[in-house]
Amino acid sequence: MTESTPRPSSLIHTVYGEFVRRLGGWISIADLIALMAELDVDAPAVRSAISRLKKAGTLLQERGDGSGTGYRLSPAMGPVFEEGDRRIFRSLEPAELSDGWVVAVFSVPESERAHRHTLRSRLSWLGFGNAAPGVWLAPARVLPDARRLLERLGLDAYVHLFLSAEYAGFTDLRTAVAAWWDFPAIEGQYAEFTDTWRPVLTARRSNPDSGPDPAEAFRDYVPMLTQWRRLPYLDPGLPAPLLPPDWNAVAARAVFTGLHTLLAGPSLRHVEEVTGLVTAAAHHRQEP
Repeated sequence: MTESTPRPSSLIHTVYGEFVRRLGGWISIADLIALMAELDVDAPAVRSAISRLKKAGTLLQERGDGSGTGYRLSPAMGPVFEEGDRRIFRSLEPAELSDGWVVAVFSVPESERAHRHTLRSRLSWLGFGNAAPGVWLAPARVLPDARRLLERLGLDAYVHLFLSAEYAGFTDLRTAVAAWWDFPAIEGQYAEFTDTWRPVLTARRSNPDSGPDPAEAFRDYVPMLTQWRRLPYLDPGLPAPLLPPDWNAVAARAVFTGLHTLLAGPSLRHVEEVTGLVTAAAHHRQEP
């Protein structure tokens, strides 16, 4: 498995978040194995990943009505996926400097230093930049997600959150921001995404008169979405004047939007065909 190859658990996470959640939240293990086989993940790898997700509290084992054993999303995952929807599918246009900043200041006793590591990793995952030890900041619009995440993880007692309207000195703000965020690392991930998926988008757009085959759409869409969904967290959408020249997030975002538009619908239809499950909207349409 290369560094850019999604792990089976990450692919399963995407399948549940994008499809199973809209089809009632439950899928049989047989149908999940069939879908994952289309992504070149064999049954033992699926079962191993499911075991880890079950242990982590992401999935709950449940027997379906005549459909054998399967797994349902834990109710606790609802807010997690809703937060993901907001971060992954919104436009993430750059924030305005006038919007201000959210500043997170935390202090954790040495006896609880494991919480310190968790705070650093989760704030980084939310797109916060590290301005100084125990001091992190992000565009103000990240505040609601930060508040929800810290409360959900039980870490809110260690953190103070502030809203600040503007930077008041002394270093040039663009220079300071370049030290607080690892721009080369973020741009490297955007470049990898674009290099991998722009040829797929170009090939699909070259034949606009023929819609994508649902199974083929699924085989492209799930790995693409899995690779993309971590990027809107690492990049909080900093104001354009603070970004490096030729910030390559713009090109990557265009590739993602194009493929999502082309492939999301056919992919869902494929999952419905394989599982026999239907979305709530489709079920409503079928009622007399």
